[in-house]
Amino acid sequence: MSRRTFLVLGFLLALLIAGGVAYYASSQPDGLEKAAEDTGFSDTAQDSAVADSPLADYQAPGVDSERLSVGLAGVVGVLATAALGGGLFYLMGRGRQRAAAVDIAGGERQHPETPAPGS
Repeated sequence: MSRRTFLVLGFLLALLIAGGVAYYASSQPDGLEKAAEDTGFSDTAQDSAVADSPLADYQAPGVDSERLSVGLAGVVGVLATAALGGGLFYLMGRGRQRAAAVDIAGGERQHPETPAPGS
């Protein structure tokens, strides 16, 4: 299996899980919420500064169906994460290509693992 096929299949699987399966995730409190309930300080919790933001509480705003709202929020999250990660890898690759071009052109750039001349 090629790397591209592997990445595309992984991306499609992430979309499927986020869009279709996430709705069925446990409604039970997570570990932090459970610990707060067990120790008696859960009633002092305050809303986050981003509680009114889009996709807060894993819900898409303006969507009446809870199942569709959670699925849409999951898909948007996967797309945003893929775009951010892909953009960072693209920029890192460009930097590596630029560094290789300097080396090929006879630049003085030294790699950290390459000893300096005369060492």
